[in-house]
Amino acid sequence: MLFYPAALPLSRQTLTYTAGIIRRHGRQIGSPWRKLNPGRQALLVLAYLRKGDTFAELAAGFGISTATIELQVRLAAEAN
Repeated sequence: MLFYPAALPLSRQTLTYTAGIIRRHGRQIGSPWRKLNPGRQALLVLAYLRKGDTFAELAAGFGISTATIELQVRLAAEAN
């Protein structure tokens, strides 16, 4: 698989806001350490929602498993 940089038409404020929601939710549920910090988790979730990339495409781009992608998306949905 080949990788390439991509752009998301979203503001830095959107990323920061989403990361804050993910961070607070992680504290509330006592979430263990994650491979991706809340900022990278937010970027992953926003890319999934905005671009519609598959879990496999996101996993390859972020260097994590598809199961981890699915978990991150589910946790972000619960956080809202």
